[in-house]
Amino acid sequence: MIIDLERFIGDEKPFWDELEGILDRMEQDVAFTMDLAAVQRFHYLYQRTSASLARIDGFAAAPELRRYLESLVARSFGEIHETRERPHCFAPWAWFSGTFPRTFRRHIRKFHLSLATTIVGCLFGGAALLLDPADKEVLLPFQHLTGSPTERVSREEQEVNKHLEKEKLTFSSSLMTHNTQVSIACMASGLTFGIGTLMLLFFNGVILGAVIFDYVAAGQTLFLAGWLLPHGVVEIPAILLAGQGGLILATALIGRDSGLPLAQRLRLVWGDLVTLMGGVGIMLVWAGLIEGLFSQYHEPVLPYPVKIGFGVAELTLLVLFLSRAGAGGAGGRKVSANIRGGGDV
Repeated sequence: MIIDLERFIGDEKPFWDELEGILDRMEQDVAFTMDLAAVQRFHYLYQRTSASLARIDGFAAAPELRRYLESLVARSFGEIHETRERPHCFAPWAWFSGTFPRTFRRHIRKFHLSLATTIVGCLFGGAALLLDPADKEVLLPFQHLTGSPTERVSREEQEVNKHLEKEKLTFSSSLMTHNTQVSIACMASGLTFGIGTLMLLFFNGVILGAVIFDYVAAGQTLFLAGWLLPHGVVEIPAILLAGQGGLILATALIGRDSGLPLAQRLRLVWGDLVTLMGGVGIMLVWAGLIEGLFSQYHEPVLPYPVKIGFGVAELTLLVLFLSRAGAGGAGGRKVSANIRGGGDV
C-alpha cells in the first residue's frame, strides 16, 4: 500500500499526541478516573492508533514511527485489560458521603422489602394490643415500657432528680445495646437465606407498633413524638439498612439465574455489605448520643415542639443524604474500573 507518509503523519499525529497525554496521566496518577465520554474518546483514540499502525505495516521507511505507534497501542491495551489492583488511600469522608449512599441506592429494592416487613410488624403489634391489652408484657422486651404510659409521662415531667437521671441513662444504654444487636443479627441472618432477617424485622416492627399504639391510646402522642423522633428517625432506618444487608447476603446465597459459583457471588457483595454495616454503625452511634443527651429529656426541660422539629429536620436530611449524596461520582469510577479491570469499553 502506497501512502503519503508526511501527510499521513500530519493528519494523525494530533490523535497520537492526545492518546499519549491520556496514557501519561493514567500512569502518573493512580487515582485518575474518567467519565463515560472520556472513556469513549480514549477507546476511539486507541482504535485509531491501532489502525494507523496497521496502515504502515510493511512500510520500510518508517521504523521509528512503527516503534512509537506499537508503544502507544501496547500501553493502551495494557490500561484497558489491566487486572492488578491499583493502590489507593481510604478517604473516610469520600466513603461516607459517596460510596455509602450509592451502595444503599444500588440495592433499594432490598430496602423496600425491609421497610415493608417492618411496617407489617408494626400493624400486627398495634392490632395485638388493640385486641388484648394484656399482651403488652409479652410484646415489649423492656420493663421500662410495660407500665402505664400516663404514669411514666407524669413521672418524667415532674420528678427530675438524680435517680431518674440514672434511670434515663440505663434505659438509653439498654435500647442502644438492643438496637445494635438487632442490626448485627439482621445482617447475619441473611445466612438463613433471608428468613431470619425477615423474622427479626417483623418482630422489631411488632415492638415498635405496640409502643406507638400504647402511647397513642393513652393520649400521650405528643410525648411519644418528642421522645421517639429525635433518635428514632436515625435508629430505625439503621435497622432497616441492616435488614437490607441481610437480604443482599441472602440473594447472593440463593444466586438464582446468576450462573456464578457461590464464592464469586459472595465476593461480589462483600464490599457492599461492609459499606452498609459501616454506615449502620455510624447511624447507631449518632442515634445513641441523641437518645442519651436529648431524647430522654422532656418538658419542662425541653419543649416537645423543639424535639419534634429536631427529629423532622434529622429525617429530612437523612432522606436527602441517602437519595442524593454521591450521585455525580459513580459513573466515572465505575467505567474507569471497567477499563482498568478488563471490562469492555
